[in-house]
Amino acid sequence: MCDRSLRVTVLGSATPFPRPGNACSGYLVEGGGVRVWVDAGSGTLAELQRHVALEDVDAVWVSHLHADHSADLLPFFYALLYAGLGTVLPVPLFGPVGIADRLAGFLTNGPERSPVETAFDVRELCDGHVARVGGLTLTSRAVEHGPPAFALRVEDEDGRSLVYSGDCEPCPSLVELAGDCDLFVCEADGEIPGHHSAAQAGRTAAEAGVGRLVLTHVGSAQAPAEAVALASGAYAGDIAHADPGLRFDVTRRSRIPGRTTTSPASSR
Repeated sequence: MCDRSLRVTVLGSATPFPRPGNACSGYLVEGGGVRVWVDAGSGTLAELQRHVALEDVDAVWVSHLHADHSADLLPFFYALLYAGLGTVLPVPLFGPVGIADRLAGFLTNGPERSPVETAFDVRELCDGHVARVGGLTLTSRAVEHGPPAFALRVEDEDGRSLVYSGDCEPCPSLVELAGDCDLFVCEADGEIPGHHSAAQAGRTAAEAGVGRLVLTHVGSAQAPAEAVALASGAYAGDIAHADPGLRFDVTRRSRIPGRTTTSPASSR
């Protein structure tokens, strides 16, 4: 059992495909006595095992069904059923409507549908969906990405909170969800439909009044330091880039107005 402090570890932040040393989108959220794998992009299953044994993952939450956020659910399915992990099955899996059939479509190689539900207790998300996992409350809001997509707010029993944007363009529901949160992990793939640019991520963070901003999913054409600089034009608080392996401890009201840094208190 993990301790009850709230933290998030970056498993990967690459887009739209994994790079050497950086998997696609994936995060390990720990707190409230549980561990939640948030987004399962390509390459994140291997990185997850640097930090936690697979049998100790208490739940999985997936923002949307693009491969760079969900593909590693497939090998996780095989690990759960055939690797002798001793995991209590099925593992809760939160994701968009149709996630079970999408997985089965990849896994099935014959006339019979693969038994996705033997590995996963599938719980389909809707706007405003609220779930309890151990001492954590997971609140999901629908956001604007194109396909059905969700952002996530995680709160612990001590009032600490983190919000993850998933993939989306600026939208009121994300600002509402992120309102006054302690740590905001926001994508910055570029100013294109369905995504935030780094500057837009800064504006969303400022509108929501968040405590700290972590930029993730930064487009390959932009260096992380440049993305941080662009976000700082709209947001005056601490800003970091989601380097793979970084761990961010969530503390209440960790605001230092007017200060921006690429090296917050975090650890590998």
